[in-house]
Amino acid sequence: MSILIDATTTFIVQGITGREAVNLTRECLDYGKGAQVVGGVTPGRKGRDVHGVPVFDTVDQAVAHHGRPIDGSVVTVPPAFTKDAVFEAIENGVKLVVIVTERIPRRDVAEMVELAALRGARIIGPNCLGIIVPDVVKMGGIGGPAKDAAKSYTRGPIGVISRSGGMTTEMSSTLSAAGLGQSTAVSIGGDAIIGSTYAELMPLFEADEETEGIVIYTEPGGRMEAELARWVTENDSRLPVVAFMAGRFMDEMPGMSFGHAGTIVEGKEDTASEKIARLAEAGITVAEEISQIPEIMKAKLNERSAAA
Repeated sequence: MSILIDATTTFIVQGITGREAVNLTRECLDYGKGAQVVGGVTPGRKGRDVHGVPVFDTVDQAVAHHGRPIDGSVVTVPPAFTKDAVFEAIENGVKLVVIVTERIPRRDVAEMVELAALRGARIIGPNCLGIIVPDVVKMGGIGGPAKDAAKSYTRGPIGVISRSGGMTTEMSSTLSAAGLGQSTAVSIGGDAIIGSTYAELMPLFEADEETEGIVIYTEPGGRMEAELARWVTENDSRLPVVAFMAGRFMDEMPGMSFGHAGTIVEGKEDTASEKIARLAEAGITVAEEISQIPEIMKAKLNERSAAA
């Protein structure tokens, strides 16, 4: 099993004729069993195709051509037009929207997330690389070209959730090298406001029979770790969780931010040390180095197995 997507998931690419989107489409078509990319949308480009994928002016046209609802969309359009693209997808019945675009105005992101909630849809991102089910399908640029993704991601029992797209692959590669494959890996995005947090994805992994543990990559800034710790505790999660906290040096540099827009530390609760403490209280181990994650996870899985 997997979460969010599988081999039958249909999706479109909005902004498909852009250079990044052309490459992304090729990567998705080539990976695993081949993604079901049923159309692309770029206004004014109807009638063209990208790697055999038909291009339309609107999402409505893509849905009409497909003849039934389309499950998802990968959005790669410029920041100023992202909100319109996402609204168009959701209003045409798309239930899973992966937003690759970064530097989108926060108000636009908040409005997109609100509409998704109202329509029963889910947003992954923005500023993310998407979702991958190893050896099966990927939706977005996660893992890069298919041949590279195949080297880093292997099928197995560990769910991966990461703020950083690149670190999603790094952690998965480290797990794979240690014999721990992944059930689903999700790059959730590094912006201050995102569509799906750790805690919001946990129920999906919890319900997935294949998933036996979770690895997360996190950073200073924001309150998502507190939400995760609370969810794990309140729901008595069956899944052992191992985390890696980047940017610990920021605690010694007040006012400093790096990398993602979400790493702005506004108070004590946002600091790395406070987050690590909260996670530890919930039984979540924070590794000092990424290389330690596999052995920590193996130990936790063995403990669960012995206690069962």
